[in-house]
Amino acid sequence: MNTGTIARLTDRGYGFISREGEEKDLFFHSNELQGVRYEELREGDKVTFDIAEGPKGPNATNVKRA
Repeated sequence: MNTGTIARLTDRGYGFISREGEEKDLFFHSNELQGVRYEELREGDKVTFDIAEGPKGPNATNVKRA
């Protein structure tokens, strides 16, 4: 399980997670949230997640608020 911080949220149901030591933020879609609704997330929230390879590169799956 990886850890990170919500860096940006959009009004389209997806966002980006920043990870310490990584230059590029990781994409996540609201469909990948576990135990929290997208509307409840705030930028700066700590999250845990898995990483999977998507059509446009790596993205976060099984995203949970820490």
